Amino acid sequence: MCFLRWCITIVAVLSGLARTSAQQPVDFNRDVRPILSENCFKCHGPDEKERKANLRLDDRDASLKHEVFVPGKAGDSDLIFRVAARDEKRRMPPAKTGKILTPKQIDTLKRWIDQGAKYSMHWSLVPPVRPPVPVTRHAVRNPVDAFIFSRLEKDDLARSPQADKSTLIRRVTLDLTGLPPTLKEIDDFLSDMSADAYEMVVDRLLKSARYGERMALDWLDAARYADTHGYHIDSGRDMTKWREYVINSFNNNKPFDQFTVEQLAGDLLPNATLEQKIASGFNRNHMINFEGGAIPEEYHTAYIVDRVNTTGTVWLGLAVGCAQCHDHKYDPITQKEYYRLFAFFYNLPENGLDGSQGNAAPLIRMPTAEQQKRLDEIAKEIIELEKKAKEPKPDDNARKLLDTLRKEKAGIEKKVPSAMVMQEMPKPRDTFMLVRGQYDKKGEKVTPGVPAALPSLMVEKRGNDVRLPDRLDLAKWLVDPRHPLTSRVIVNRYWQMFFGTGLVKTSEDFGSQGEWPSHPELLDWLATEFVNGWDVKAMVRLIVTSATYRQSAKVMPELLAKDPENRLLARSSRLRLPAEFIRDQALAVSGLLNGEIGGKSVFPYQPPGLWEELMSRADGANWTAQTYTPSKGKDLYRRTMYTFWKRTCPPPTLATFDAPDREVCTVRRARTNTPLQALILLNDPTYVEASRKLAERMMTEAKTVEDRITLAFRLMTARTPTAGEMSVVKQVFETRLAKYRGDPAVAKKLLSVGESPRNEALDAAELAAWANVASVILNLDEAVTRG
Repeated sequence: MCFLRWCITIVAVLSGLARTSAQQPVDFNRDVRPILSENCFKCHGPDEKERKANLRLDDRDASLKHEVFVPGKAGDSDLIFRVAARDEKRRMPPAKTGKILTPKQIDTLKRWIDQGAKYSMHWSLVPPVRPPVPVTRHAVRNPVDAFIFSRLEKDDLARSPQADKSTLIRRVTLDLTGLPPTLKEIDDFLSDMSADAYEMVVDRLLKSARYGERMALDWLDAARYADTHGYHIDSGRDMTKWREYVINSFNNNKPFDQFTVEQLAGDLLPNATLEQKIASGFNRNHMINFEGGAIPEEYHTAYIVDRVNTTGTVWLGLAVGCAQCHDHKYDPITQKEYYRLFAFFYNLPENGLDGSQGNAAPLIRMPTAEQQKRLDEIAKEIIELEKKAKEPKPDDNARKLLDTLRKEKAGIEKKVPSAMVMQEMPKPRDTFMLVRGQYDKKGEKVTPGVPAALPSLMVEKRGNDVRLPDRLDLAKWLVDPRHPLTSRVIVNRYWQMFFGTGLVKTSEDFGSQGEWPSHPELLDWLATEFVNGWDVKAMVRLIVTSATYRQSAKVMPELLAKDPENRLLARSSRLRLPAEFIRDQALAVSGLLNGEIGGKSVFPYQPPGLWEELMSRADGANWTAQTYTPSKGKDLYRRTMYTFWKRTCPPPTLATFDAPDREVCTVRRARTNTPLQALILLNDPTYVEASRKLAERMMTEAKTVEDRITLAFRLMTARTPTAGEMSVVKQVFETRLAKYRGDPAVAKKLLSVGESPRNEALDAAELAAWANVASVILNLDEAVTRG
């Protein structure tokens, strides 16, 4: 009898669960669109030319016209019949695609049809509306936490406690400056018991000049910044003034809407300043070719395509490049609309093959004060000499002097720094659609414009003439408060910066093929907050002062099982540091770091012969950036973001730690863990030298073995070692000391690595042993990870 009751109870519970599941509302954007986009839109989506059976599943009216489904009656719907068919000849998607819908996906489609098969515009194309801040069981001060913790409460997940203060000071200092905290900064924070001690640290870091460098680093990836042109010869260019502009903009907290306008159209602003013109170089950072035999028009087209695609990724978060050859298969962007965007960037007076002698026109020259003074003097002397040369009896000495001055002027001008900039042609080029994207097959003529699925573009009146929209109109359109994408896309990347993954995981794709936001309401709240002033520092501060950001990163087994990717953020994320942070950290703790900001790119250590393997020797010309000569002195120890970036051979140690090649726009770096990374940290001269210099600090700033180990641990991890760690590291030191006492030559060889001088006052064997200890600590997983 008891067993029977138990069976009846189980059946009742299961029936109730089934009814609950069937009654749960299905959200088209969240639940259905991803299924259709992944499996159906390629053949039955927006692209008319590729559409099969003239059937559209991205449009409700078209689907109803073809009687694909009967709203309210999943059992009578052909869509369900086809996706659930056992016969491969009848089943959709076709067997040749290798795709089969899962039972869960089929059930979702059934419930959606039974509930009326309602469609809605893709969520990212609907302007964000500021949602109310949720009420949580426990009061929170930061709105970010209200959204995160209310979601955790719904999923019955407990949030993690706050990380300890040592972890917090290291985490936020690395995240906001790309450098570890100093011992004094650690001690000051640990001793500060005031309620707002952490917020005071954040405010101090936001005022640091290092903040601008850190924020600029991600922008350099997005802007595909490099020090060479790429392609065949891959010769040098100089866009370091543009890089300085970006660093200064973040440090000065330039409003993001102004930053956007200057990056895309600074040259078109009324009475544009030198700085604004330099800013427009954002869209000159693409690769440039001048290979003999190449077709200028082909490469000119490639440059424009790059600008369109980069703008689409950085501000729209859409893969607009998919519409270069045909209508977008997944998102509402037609090929015609793609070439209307293309038209905005087509009016630059440039040659498809250019850059053979450094920066390619159009460019702006920026002489130093000393150069400008001498150029002014020469100009004055030339005018006077030319006046004399027109007299009846010209002086031979005057002619010689005039020739000398002209040569000096040309020599100075050749050395004057320049930056590539954007510039409009007096008469705009005609723009045509390109058939299948081919540069030499012109189709319909088009004018500048934006996709119809997005807000209309307002053309500001300038004078009395009726005119076509230009890049300045486009830039202002992107930061128009009506725009649904820009603010979402940018705050999502800031979230990604501090949590490792954006609220939208696919930060480069907010379209149909992208992921649904983990916290849609929070994303919209942040987006509407950001638009109100476009204050980057305020947004960063809001995120890093949240209790969500301050949580411990310790992983509990049950939490890992429920949320393995930590998308719900019941804990902090433990992240491998970016490539540049790892090197900068080693330089900083060793005392080697050169803290100069801005300036020319430098050449740190790298394996010999890499550039030379790739250089062009065909015509014997002395092209720049063909042979690698390491910098000398303090330039060897500049921050890593100033490393000379050759596109065909990116800095190898940085590439190993997942830095991109910068050939194209990158807004989300990969993050891998490989054995080669450990070998670099153990053997690369940068880290061997840093270990030696850190060892010198250990020996000169602490007396006992224990104190020296503790010093190194605190510099690298901001905490003291455990008793077990202390025991292991002491054993390493004693073993290596015995080794070097018995073999002084090995110790001397180790201590000779690197250009920095060695402290000769320290015993060689002991210093070498401590260098090994320092290397062990530099190689700790915790040292290359932000906990």
